[in-house]
Amino acid sequence: MKIGYRTIKTALGTPFAIWIAQMLQLENFASAGILTILCIQITRKRSFLSAWHRFSACLLAMGFSFAFFELLGYNPISIGLMLFAFIPATVWFKITPGIVTSSVIILHLYGSGDIGWSIIWNEVLLITVGIGTALLLNLYMPSLEKKLNQYRKQVESNFSIILREIAQFLRNGDNDWSGKELTETANLLEKAKSLSYRDVENHLLRSHNHFYHYFHMRTKQFELLERMLPLVSRISKSDAHGIRMAAFFDDLADAVHPGNTALIYLRMLKEMKEDFREDRLPETREEFEVRASLFHLLNEIEDYLIIKRSFKKSDV
Repeated sequence: MKIGYRTIKTALGTPFAIWIAQMLQLENFASAGILTILCIQITRKRSFLSAWHRFSACLLAMGFSFAFFELLGYNPISIGLMLFAFIPATVWFKITPGIVTSSVIILHLYGSGDIGWSIIWNEVLLITVGIGTALLLNLYMPSLEKKLNQYRKQVESNFSIILREIAQFLRNGDNDWSGKELTETANLLEKAKSLSYRDVENHLLRSHNHFYHYFHMRTKQFELLERMLPLVSRISKSDAHGIRMAAFFDDLADAVHPGNTALIYLRMLKEMKEDFREDRLPETREEFEVRASLFHLLNEIEDYLIIKRSFKKSDV
């Protein structure tokens, strides 16, 4: 069983926060550990947002507690009425993730029976120790680059296989390809995009994330590859144009990598389109349908290459 970094941080941070609170001789010192548990998140951005929500909600809760308990008394009815007002206020300020944490603070203040500066200071220190410990631990986030590169290589390998299978079909007709790479690639792209988004949230000051844009680009290309397959399946037999396109797809399969060779292939594609237009017209309906499918396929692969070219421009 693999233990994740979040588990390790929680196991280390919780007793540390409690120890600090005890050293400061704070009342209800165990609550510092609860705050640390709640604020440790899987990304730096989520950790900072969680800390902000909980800190703001706790401060708001102290204000509401003072107003309601001092005016209406320290009784269960006061708690109920206060929550009727407090929860909508957290929704208004968009800090609802802090409701649970602030409820602990509310109960501390209720249990004190008298809200003075000493109890307020005690609660502020508890909040600071608990949230501060979590933020300190979340400054370290393990690099996701190795795993993202693995996903990239797997996706590129599957793209190459799909392109070669298209070439094989154009050259020889039907084959026994199972198509498992299609399902596998769809799953890989979903996992890769999710992980790359985590990487985005771990780099708060970075304006551009290569992996996030890369996998978004590959997703759009994959959608085009899926659209090409029905076109290819409608081609009953290939003429000289089909054989040439098969060679083109084989070349594309060898060029699936992070680098940018899209412009080279777009030029080749332009030449193929010109040859299509200059060739003699189809003589039979079957030839016409094959030629139409091949030309449609050329347009789809052109879009595929334009996506890659555009990605590289934005990556500079």
